[in-house]
Amino acid sequence: MAESKKYISQEDLSRHNKPGDLWISILGKIYNVSDWANYHPGGELPLLNLAGQDVTDAFVAYHPGSAWQHLDQFFTGSYLEGYSVSEVSKDYRKLVNEFTKMGLFENRGLGVHFSLFLVAMLFSLSVYGVLYSDSTWVHLGSGGLMGFLWIQSGWHGHDSGHYQIIRSKRLNRFVQILTGNCLAGISIAWWKRNHNAHHIACNSLEFDPDLQHMPFFAVSSKLFNSLTSYFYDRKMNFDAFTRTLVSFQHWTFYPVMCLARLNLFAQSFLLLSSKRLRVNNRVQEILGLLVFWIWYPLLVSCLPNWGERVMFVVTSFSVTGIQHVQFCLNHFSSSVYVGTPIGNDWCENQTNGSLDIECPSWMDWFHGGLQFQIEHHLFPRLPRGNLRKVAPLVKELCKMHKLPYKSVSFLKANELTIGTLRTAALQARDLASPVPKNLVWEAVHTYG
Repeated sequence: MAESKKYISQEDLSRHNKPGDLWISILGKIYNVSDWANYHPGGELPLLNLAGQDVTDAFVAYHPGSAWQHLDQFFTGSYLEGYSVSEVSKDYRKLVNEFTKMGLFENRGLGVHFSLFLVAMLFSLSVYGVLYSDSTWVHLGSGGLMGFLWIQSGWHGHDSGHYQIIRSKRLNRFVQILTGNCLAGISIAWWKRNHNAHHIACNSLEFDPDLQHMPFFAVSSKLFNSLTSYFYDRKMNFDAFTRTLVSFQHWTFYPVMCLARLNLFAQSFLLLSSKRLRVNNRVQEILGLLVFWIWYPLLVSCLPNWGERVMFVVTSFSVTGIQHVQFCLNHFSSSVYVGTPIGNDWCENQTNGSLDIECPSWMDWFHGGLQFQIEHHLFPRLPRGNLRKVAPLVKELCKMHKLPYKSVSFLKANELTIGTLRTAALQARDLASPVPKNLVWEAVHTYG
């Protein structure tokens, strides 16, 4: 006689959502991933943020077919009571299967090799201009080339964090460390931790680190309530100093983006020096950063005077600021929410929180795949060279299920972002709900 299945309710499942007690549902089967969280290649945050829920669509989005065979070791023997699949999830999973059969997740094309060659050329030209020219204009151009180098290396770091850009795992890891840590000074471990949390909790003000930029920026007045960041594990205080900065954020946005790289440097060091957080290959990551902090200051020191050295650094930072702007355009003006990300609303969350940028195919190199942000968020394992191919199918999926599919020009995306920041800035200036004052606030608002 067949043994009857054991079922647990969604309410019971939701109680298993804490470190050391993490349960999830995939296709209605309950898995205990409490111990696995410490070894999960994507880090513990995706599991923590979606624990106590059905996470089938997120699992399908992030894992290849070979990952399914490893699930049985975590199966509790129980099933989710009343498990059902929405129509949009059914069609989404069909698309994943179709793309898999078409080989789109494996077909990386020749773009990777070309872009790696481009990185090598940009680095060589920048170094050559500094070492073998006495012209200030050439040195200025070399700083610009360094900025473009960091942009292109950023695309490699982004892509390799989602999938293997090169078939060999060891070579893929080497490229990660080379283009991220060694050439750009950004820890790939920090990037993966930050970016995976962003994807899972797209545009959640409490869980998405890409929207947690106070005291400099607040994309929504909801942040004025001093919400808690579950990524940084701290309260995001909206005090008088923060209000002052946010009040002018639509004016300071582009200047801050020119220096945003400093924050990435700091975040990389904070993660790698943390004793509380687990970091895979920590020594390897630290050595990669040391390489950067040896060659870059040494190259800058080769310039003839302090004026040109400052010019070179500011130029390289400002040019790569374009990429920081691009990251913001895709999400700042989209819908935001407060609360935990919902696992079975995968398609709704990703489309509501993302914005596509219209551009011709010959400009794809400039945007690095971010112009197809909706497609990328729905199918994060898809190589960027295939995003344009699937865009019509994604658009049809959104139309069929009445999901938002927002696509605007690069200029319009900038207008929308500045408009969002301006709206929040004007709300921050409203003194109807006063916040605790400090000396900076008093100094700025003292008259006579």
